[in-house]
Amino acid sequence: MKLTPTIAIFCARALRDFGDGFIVVLLPVYLTAIGFDALQIGLVATLALLGSAAMTLAAGLLGVRIDKRTLLLAASCLMVVTGVAYAATATTALILLIAFVGTINPSSGSVSIFVPLEHAVLAHAVADGARTRMFSNYSLIGALAAAAGALLVGSPDLAVNFGMERVAAIKLLFIFYAVLGIAGGWFYTCIPADNTPTQERPTAALGPSRTIVYKLAALFSIDALAGGFAVQSLVALWLFNKFGLSLTTAGVFFFWSGVFAAFSFPVAAWLSRKIGLINTMVFTHIPSSLFLICAALAPSLNLALLFLLARAALSQMDVPTRSSYVMAMVTPAERPAAASVTSVPRSLAAALSPAIAGALFAAGFEAWPLIICGVLKIGYDILLLLTFRQFKPPEELQV
Repeated sequence: MKLTPTIAIFCARALRDFGDGFIVVLLPVYLTAIGFDALQIGLVATLALLGSAAMTLAAGLLGVRIDKRTLLLAASCLMVVTGVAYAATATTALILLIAFVGTINPSSGSVSIFVPLEHAVLAHAVADGARTRMFSNYSLIGALAAAAGALLVGSPDLAVNFGMERVAAIKLLFIFYAVLGIAGGWFYTCIPADNTPTQERPTAALGPSRTIVYKLAALFSIDALAGGFAVQSLVALWLFNKFGLSLTTAGVFFFWSGVFAAFSFPVAAWLSRKIGLINTMVFTHIPSSLFLICAALAPSLNLALLFLLARAALSQMDVPTRSSYVMAMVTPAERPAAASVTSVPRSLAAALSPAIAGALFAAGFEAWPLIICGVLKIGYDILLLLTFRQFKPPEELQV
């Protein structure tokens, strides 16, 4: 069966995010089980984000000179190695190394080595007017897959009932994550190779759009710094520690959280046609940050989960709109680099906060990372609106 590049990438994204859906929640559980404390778990998250930054930058810069299909296949191989390596060792130094060079990212789907390459292929495949809708579908598929993957979070507890050790059951899920990497790699083989002669390809990754890309990268890094205080792994750890949330309940919660986020993407595409990409990003993001602050201050588990679900319904609406905006504001040749350059500062900034959050957890200030996240994100939204409201993508200029 011959697949279009868009369908192939959608399928690969679904498999990858299905794996992320259970692995990012189980990672802190696994690390705790093999003797890591909260500070060390925060360090693992920081190293994972730093590694993602380096890999993402390399992918974006190489994407202008090397065939994107080749790079995506290499990234799939790295995903396979990551899953097998986590399952094979419990040594602290090796875990830290795997965290840095591997593909398991505590912030899940939107920041990874795969993203700039997939964005460039997808943006090339559609017209301006369909770009945001296409990115919303891309995000929707990923979020639904991640939500489905979250249902596997409780499977280690079920395995214990059948006589298997909990750690052994979690290791099997790391192996399953590796298998998903193999399947995703097969879908990337359906993308046509880029046969443009090397001498005819651009020599500079960024050209005329360099200034606007750097400005966006600076602002996005503020958002990512904030988000690093409340990555999914740390939110899960907070719920486990403060309220004694079970793995089974956590799986159900993260499933519904993912579903709410997923169905916000088509809404974001529709809303962006009414009020514009920047306004959609800002006016959905601020309420979601307020809900996160409320969750941090909630006196009961049910209330905290309610606020977190409300946040989930709004917090990711800037994902497809942000991707679409970046692709719209640069030339086609600059797209891989623009996607990576706007992602890498996000990864670097986000890499700082999990370790700080882990230190706050260890010191007993478990609500503070969520509050800090909410306040910083509101500041970012205001700056984004003031800086870029007048810079409109082609489809908005045509209205």
